[in-house]
Amino acid sequence: MLSRSGRPLAQAIFGPIARLCVRAGISADAVTITGTVAVVACALILYPLGHPVWASWIIGITVIFDSLDGQIARLTGTASRWGAFLDSTLDRLADSAIFCGILLWITRWNIGATAGLTDWLALACLAALPAALCTSYARARAEAVGFTANVGISERADRLVIVLLGALITGYGASAWVLLVALGYLAVAGWITVAQRMVTVYRQSRAEHGAGERVGQGSGQ
Repeated sequence: MLSRSGRPLAQAIFGPIARLCVRAGISADAVTITGTVAVVACALILYPLGHPVWASWIIGITVIFDSLDGQIARLTGTASRWGAFLDSTLDRLADSAIFCGILLWITRWNIGATAGLTDWLALACLAALPAALCTSYARARAEAVGFTANVGISERADRLVIVLLGALITGYGASAWVLLVALGYLAVAGWITVAQRMVTVYRQSRAEHGAGERVGQGSGQ
């Protein structure tokens, strides 16, 4: 939801930055790769080392610039299917690193031990990760076979905001319940979104099949 509603604002805010990057000769692919490397490094180093506040802030600031590569590509006329593939693939890598880093933080530092929540936190994180990946894959696969699946209550921007806020607030000393609620919501909402997208594609497939049958019947008259 945030990814759709926030796109015009992101274009207005980062448009000038994108133009500066173009003048500096920075390509869209370079921005995509650099941002992913920064997110993966922060997630897999800072979270496990017990620095969730720094990790969440740095990752949050980095992903805010997520639309920058697309704007650079449009300004330079270099938008391509390769760029879209690279961006989508590296987004999955970054998302996986964030959840894995938080899982390592939970287990290594025994987050939630005082409330007996460590195992529940780890379970929620393990459930949220495949939900996030399947959500993205369902949309990509739908588009690959000619359908659309841009629906659901949990898109990438929503996931990132919720998981980073949960880790940030917990890192500042709040109860581990905050992180558990965040991860639990992402797990449930993620799988609901997967189901929503499957139903949407199924309906499109059935409608297409029905339309094909009607055309065939009409041509036989």
